[in-house]
Amino acid sequence: MKTTLPVSPTSRAQAPGAPQAKRNRFGSIGAASLLACAIGFTPALHAKEIAVGDGSFKCLNDMVKVRHFYVDNLLGNRAATIKVAERGKGKYPPGSVVQLIPGEVMVKHPDGFNPATRDWEFFELDVSKDGSRIRRRGFVDVVNRFGGNCFACHAKARPEFDMVCEIDHGCDPIPITRRMLAALQKTDPRCSAPAALADDDRLALKELDEVLKTMTMPAGPK
Repeated sequence: MKTTLPVSPTSRAQAPGAPQAKRNRFGSIGAASLLACAIGFTPALHAKEIAVGDGSFKCLNDMVKVRHFYVDNLLGNRAATIKVAERGKGKYPPGSVVQLIPGEVMVKHPDGFNPATRDWEFFELDVSKDGSRIRRRGFVDVVNRFGGNCFACHAKARPEFDMVCEIDHGCDPIPITRRMLAALQKTDPRCSAPAALADDDRLALKELDEVLKTMTMPAGPK
């Protein structure tokens, strides 16, 4: 019996020359993403932004897997990030990276940088064997390739989960199973030695493609 779980999604502006929106596995399953939201929020002046660029993101296999998602820390405090992830609740430290699929990721900035998103910044990536390229990034207004807004989904997570979506965290569920996710995670093109796909993985990816054709993302706040 398949288990449905809420998958997490993840600009300031679309990068020049970025391809037109299209259905792409890496582009976006995002954990129930969000409709463009016109709420602007000015970061607090006392909190310094963490520098994040294309080179900040890596192959999933080079991160640490906790249950069904991956974590890292851009400031080198990986142990603290892992501790919160393994506990399943609590506030993630600055620099934390939380990623479910190759094409979407969230990064935690220092306290007070953006209270509206509890200091998380959302990213949509174009990934290839050459690495990652940021396609979109931002706080309350990142819209993925399916017209879903990342903040709107993650904002539904209960406070003790610090905007991170898992199956019982309060986020809207979407019809993507962990079996599909596991297969998708194996296809990260940035990995020098990607995991081999079993026949069941290939079947799961075909099923995922069919789901993506009909999946409707929840609307974000107006």
